[in-house]
Amino acid sequence: MSDCASCTVRCRAICASLDPDEAAELGKMGRRQRVRAGHTLLWEGDEAPTVANVLKGVLKLVVAAADGREQIVGLVFPSDFIGRPFGKQSPYRVTAMTDAEVCIFNRKSFDEFAERHPHLQQKLLHRTLDELDRARHWMMLLGRKSASEKVATFLLDMEERLPNVDGTNAEGGFELPFGRQQIADILGLTIETTCRQLTRMRADGLVDLPSRRAIRINDRVAVADMAG
Repeated sequence: MSDCASCTVRCRAICASLDPDEAAELGKMGRRQRVRAGHTLLWEGDEAPTVANVLKGVLKLVVAAADGREQIVGLVFPSDFIGRPFGKQSPYRVTAMTDAEVCIFNRKSFDEFAERHPHLQQKLLHRTLDELDRARHWMMLLGRKSASEKVATFLLDMEERLPNVDGTNAEGGFELPFGRQQIADILGLTIETTCRQLTRMRADGLVDLPSRRAIRINDRVAVADMAG
């Protein structure tokens, strides 16, 4: 990384807790890496020699059963942190859903840096607790919610986490970085069920679907009620 000051996620990533000199020191340890859609950055159960900040794109966290069945257990977006600091193995596979770019660090070097900067460790702790809350929310989503509740919850989450079509997070619609089949995979639904739920929400006036990936929530209160 040549200049952390120009990083597009600098103010939201874990390194936001660092002063300019500390950020420059950490930046010298990192490097940008592109990850093409479908390629895996970390493998479940393998030694995890790296950690990373997501700069662009969306990646999925996947765990697999012994018989090969897989479940998406989370998504990571720009400014999110991936990898396992102070741990040797990755608990899940990290695969790019879209073309992505990460700022990647050697885990051992990152751990040593974090030990010298307690405020970074505190930021990591806060991120970990947020991820734990999100994981509990995800368990509820996958295990107990109906198809309509899943799709409504997903849209509200995407509205919060994805930038608006004009690059902000203001109201006005957002564009999904993946298609209907990937939404179905995320929610544990069939593509037919996913499309049917979206079509029904559009017919009821709750959302607009200007294109295959663009979505505008018209009635957030009603969608929140649907999400349970």
